[in-house]
Amino acid sequence: MLILSMKEGHDGGIVAIEDGKLLFALESEKDNYPRYDRITGELMARAAGMLDKQPDVVALGGWVKGEFSVEPPSRTGYFGVGEGAISDEAGKFFGKDVRYFSSTHERSHIYTSLGMAPAAPGQAYYSLVWEGNIGDFYRIDERGEATHLQHVLTDPGAKYAYLFALADPGFPLGKGKFRFNDAGKQMALTGFAEPGPLTPDEQKTIDFILDRDGIILGLSKEEMSWSHLYNAGVWSQEYRNAAAKHSQAIFNRFYDYAKENLTEGLPLLISGGCGLNCDWNRLWRESGLFSSVFVPPCPNDSGSALGTAIDAQWFYTGQATIEWDVYAGENFVEDVVPDPAKYETRPLVASEVARYIKDGNIIGWARGRYEMGPRALGNRSILAAPFTVDTTVRLNKIKRREEYRPIAPIALESDAPKWFVGSVQDPYMLYFNHVTSDELKAITHVDGTARTQTVTRERNAGITDLLEAFREQTGFSVLCNTSLNNNGRGFLNRTSDLIEYGETYGLDGYVINDTFVTPRAS
Repeated sequence: MLILSMKEGHDGGIVAIEDGKLLFALESEKDNYPRYDRITGELMARAAGMLDKQPDVVALGGWVKGEFSVEPPSRTGYFGVGEGAISDEAGKFFGKDVRYFSSTHERSHIYTSLGMAPAAPGQAYYSLVWEGNIGDFYRIDERGEATHLQHVLTDPGAKYAYLFALADPGFPLGKGKFRFNDAGKQMALTGFAEPGPLTPDEQKTIDFILDRDGIILGLSKEEMSWSHLYNAGVWSQEYRNAAAKHSQAIFNRFYDYAKENLTEGLPLLISGGCGLNCDWNRLWRESGLFSSVFVPPCPNDSGSALGTAIDAQWFYTGQATIEWDVYAGENFVEDVVPDPAKYETRPLVASEVARYIKDGNIIGWARGRYEMGPRALGNRSILAAPFTVDTTVRLNKIKRREEYRPIAPIALESDAPKWFVGSVQDPYMLYFNHVTSDELKAITHVDGTARTQTVTRERNAGITDLLEAFREQTGFSVLCNTSLNNNGRGFLNRTSDLIEYGETYGLDGYVINDTFVTPRAS
């Protein structure tokens, strides 16, 4: 059975699964398109070109007919798990008879994590979906049937990010305002918090936000001008202190319910955009409430097309688990040859690249198929040596982002316990670890943590070769790893864009598939 699945709205994507194996997962933002982009004709044409036959099932994720989840539903709509959350009907696709499947956006998150979790036939799970709108727990039985357990908090992701908007004088006034990237910035800023008890002013502000439903559509920022954080600035210490307590307050709402009610010791599956919060993932893993915790590499809406495809597979076959690889996007496109008058191009040799990086150079690394989800995992990366604060500053200038943003490390999994304490086996960069070496200054956040990705030869042989060569030369199997993208756009995916980016923002060289490219000496 071949299933072709599409996700409407922001973070649009197209996925194909055949007989339980993921063929590809394409995202509209990738290839230097705007972040959070909707499905484009270009993406649809490229997806069609990757199939050699028509699908048996076309799966369309439930969505809404406008920008916000409260608007009229498209297909099965946004919310719901049980009756009415799935539709199946006959239809035509390029003149051929197919089944048209749809299930709600809520179900897409549940089944992303279920289908991508390690295979465990007959295993029951708890599921947590927390994202911009949904904040709920579920139980998935041994057959893969999801049942809603409890609504805990409306709009947890939006409420998390709202504190940043409240403090930022540049956030626009009026209802219906939202910025997707505020949550990630706030996660970085919580690391600057000073310890201390919750103050009455902090309590009042946090309680008001958490107890307010419909915060995006129903609240304009000026209605909170009474708060001590109103336009206080995201650089202010009072905002940063409150941000950490706000984060903990949201987590506690969910933890308190789980501790009281989720008592079977089942594995926990996490999905929704809040699954990208590394601190919360760490807290769940360390909570002791669950036999294990699994977060997929695409827990946010970038995985929703895949979740709907998995839901369709489960509906028609009774099997949710799929075979997948995180590098499921398109191959890097070598559309131009670097100008030989300006660049020297030679075959990729890991030791040569490692030496170049050791000498202080920063490179763009683009090999094979791009990774699913929003985080660079070694195929669309900017790489640098991990030793100096100056490297952190330079990387943030290259990325054109705020200086408080931390730089993540990529490390050999076998060596990771030498450099980090915590969730040191982390192939998808989803947990915080504490850094144990004072020499790794470029990847150590102000609070002593790092968002580590660990690699093995089985998962990424090319990066493993590079890290092993770097270890031979420096003693450290760790590099800086940040995503290869223009600010506000998805991963770069063609040579022409990569060279233009590097020349504009100051990369020192490139690895393009199996070649190493460096500027010629002037």
